[in-house]
Formats: sequence, structure tokens, C-alpha cells
Amino acid sequence: MDIFLAPLNWFSQNILQNPAFFVGLLVLIGYLLLKKPLHEVFAGFVKATVGYLILNVGAGGLVVTFRPILVALAQKFNLNAAVIDPYFGLAAANAKLDTMGFISVATTALLIGFGVNILLVALRKITKIRTLFITGHIMVQQAATISVFVLLLIPQLQNTWGTWAVGIICGLYWAVSSNMTVEATQRLTGGAGFAIGHQQQFAIWFVDKVAPYFGKKEENLDNLKLPSFLSIFHDTVVASATLMLVFFGVILSVLGPEIMSNTELITNGAYNPDKQAFFMYVLQTSLTFSVYLFILMQGVRMFVSELTNAFQGISNKLLPGSFPAVDVAASYGFGSANAVLSGFTFGLIGQLVTIALLVIFKSPILIITGFVPVFFDNAALAVYADKRGGWKAAAILSFCSGILQVALGAIAVGLLQLSGGYHGNIDLVIPWLPFGYLFKYLGIAGFVLVCLFLLVIPQLQYRKAKDKEAYYKGEVQE
Repeated sequence: MDIFLAPLNWFSQNILQNPAFFVGLLVLIGYLLLKKPLHEVFAGFVKATVGYLILNVGAGGLVVTFRPILVALAQKFNLNAAVIDPYFGLAAANAKLDTMGFISVATTALLIGFGVNILLVALRKITKIRTLFITGHIMVQQAATISVFVLLLIPQLQNTWGTWAVGIICGLYWAVSSNMTVEATQRLTGGAGFAIGHQQQFAIWFVDKVAPYFGKKEENLDNLKLPSFLSIFHDTVVASATLMLVFFGVILSVLGPEIMSNTELITNGAYNPDKQAFFMYVLQTSLTFSVYLFILMQGVRMFVSELTNAFQGISNKLLPGSFPAVDVAASYGFGSANAVLSGFTFGLIGQLVTIALLVIFKSPILIITGFVPVFFDNAALAVYADKRGGWKAAAILSFCSGILQVALGAIAVGLLQLSGGYHGNIDLVIPWLPFGYLFKYLGIAGFVLVCLFLLVIPQLQYRKAKDKEAYYKGEVQE
């Protein structure tokens, strides 16, 4: 058994859980299948891998910039609560699994889930699944949290079968949810040939459907008429730097230099009074946000073009008609340049309003906002909403998303009995919170119902498609 598990574990730890090299490997295989010259294969591998690493630098920098401020807010107001952030959520889920004696389940379930996803795509004529979820670090986070959902809420599966149950439902969720984003993403990108494999696929599908009811697509953020002196805000760098200067300026002024110069925070990149004036720290923090956002965009453009071209080889030879489901940040290079900032802003407002209501009504579970959900979920939803329903849809839907992330995140923390954190991403409250209650009250029958529900979704998508061949090609059918 070890002979088979050793290479699988090596692949999981070094490739599958490292999306940059996973994407690079897919590009390499795709170009080989397309019979490209070896120097082009090598160049494609390097560009795709480096592009994804650049994206990681941008995304990681955004998180690192924001996280010390969250810690400082908790210290300032003596908040002892759950942070809705996938990294806090991963730590909380692992701690829960450890106390239950199932800490190794998530890793094995991840491999099973990935295999299930491949099988569903291979049987696409039956399953109607077209997408392969390849965002490894997201799969790690979700496998841990979904393990808690299944093993805690269905005691009958607290055994060897539980690992298989977690793997099967993870694979179904990854395949089905990413498949739901094909048409929306093809519409957004003009047929770029990828789907989304992250933590807001159900939300992207929903936003794509309802956004036209909130506004007109012609009234998008690019076409928004601004006074001449505000026209500079059509430039993403200027808009992001200015918005963050106001945003961070207000928050950091409330916190003050004493809190931000706490030794623990300094080691995590916060304010050091011996090296810098506080005003300059605020200015640098605000502008650094724009730097990382710009870096993220450049990485997206670099790896998406290579992956789109190379995946044609995999789609034609290995998994015909398949689409790679990649990090949601890949969508940011399309649509309005300012939609990302709009989604972040209105999503954050929605979160803060809901947190205030939790405090006012003395909720037993208090939530602290986390950067990853407030930025990546709400920014992406705004990009899709703006494309379909203009700036009004982008503002309203990202605001509503912020409300749901906090309100339902608090309920999820209580349901799963977690300490310190929860995912907070929109898909991990809808649909996973309702799934959790089905597990709790129906047990294994609830698990079966959820699996059947997921399997039915692509069948309904296919049945609704007017042109069945166009469905498999991901062509948008209005």
C-alpha cells in the first residue's frame, strides 16, 4: 500500500497543493499534447508558473498588508471572536479534527476528491461536468472544513467510510460548482476558456443571473460619467491608492500609533515608531495595497494566456471539452478596472454593518472581518455583476454578500463548534450552511440528498441549454 500512497502523497504535497507548479505542469502537458517545439513547451511552463507565482505575491501581499490591522482592531476593542478568513478557518478546522482524532482525514479526502472530479469530467456525456478544479491551496482549505461538516454532524461516519464520504462530496462540490461558472466566465472574458475554482462559485452563478434586474449593463463602471476632476479615478492605480488612503487613514487613526506599534504587530509588518512617522506609515500602507493589486493583475494576465492556449491540448486529447477551474483572481483582468475596488468597498460596508448589529443585539458569537472573503469574494462578485447589470448591481450585490458572510458565518461557527475562525467565503455559508443542517438532522440520508442535489445541477444546466453542443464548448447562449 505504501508503494502506491508514497507517490500520491508526494504529488499532493508538492504539486496539487502548490497551484503555481500545478498550472505549470498542466501547461507543459498541454503543449506537449499540441506537439509544440520543446523550447516553446519550456517557455510556456516557465511563463505560466512565474505568472501564478506573481499572482501569489500580489494576493499574499494584500493579505499581509491588511491582517495586522485586523489583529489591532481585535486588541483595541478587546474582541474575542471568530475571524472569517479561510486561513483562520483552516486552523480552526484542523484544531477541531485533531480533538476528534481525525486530523489526517482532510489530506486523504483531497486526493479522493480530485480523483472524483477527474472521473466526473471523463464521464462528461453522462455527468454534464466540464471543469477540472485545479486551485490546490483552496482544495486544502475546503477539505479540512468539509471534513468537520461531515464527521462532526454525521456521527455514523466517524470511521474509515467517513474519509471516503468527505472525498466524494468534496469532489462533487469542486466539479459541480466550478461547472456552474463556465457560461458566466466565458461571457465576462469573451471566451477565454477557463472557469472559476475558488470559494464563490454558487454566488457567481447567482450574481450572473440576477444582476440584470438591478441595473443596465451599459451603465457599468467604465461608462460611469464622472466630473472632469474625478476622471482620474478611471485609472485603477489612482483609484485604489486614493480609496485605500481614505479607508486605512480612518481605521489607523482610530487605532492610533500606540496600538499599531505593539511588538507582536511590528513583527507582522505593522508600524515601527523607531523607523517611520505614523503619517508616513499610513501613506505607505495605502499605496502598498495598490502595488500588490497591480502585481496581482500582471500575474493574472501572464498565466491565463498560457493556460488557455495549453489547455486546448488537454481538452482535445485527455479530457475532451474540459475547462480549467482557476483562482477567482483570474477574473480581475476582465471587465471594469474599478469593479474590484467597488466590490471590496461595498462588501466591507455590508460586513461592518452586520458586525455592528451582532454587537448591538449581543450575539453570543461575534465575528471579525477577514480580508480574503471581503476582498476576493466581493470583488469578484462586483466584476461579474458590473458586466451584467452595471454599477448598481455591483454595489448592491457585493453589499448583500458582505451581510451574508458575517451573519451566516456566525451561525456556521456555532453549528460546527469552532474556535477562533471560519472560512467566511460566501459559498461556505451558502450552500454549505444548509448542507450542514441536512447532515445534522438527516444524517447519512442528508449526505445522500446533498450528493444527489449536486449531481442534478449540471443535468439542469444541460437541459436548459438550447444548443447541446454549444454547452460542451462553453459557448454563451442568451
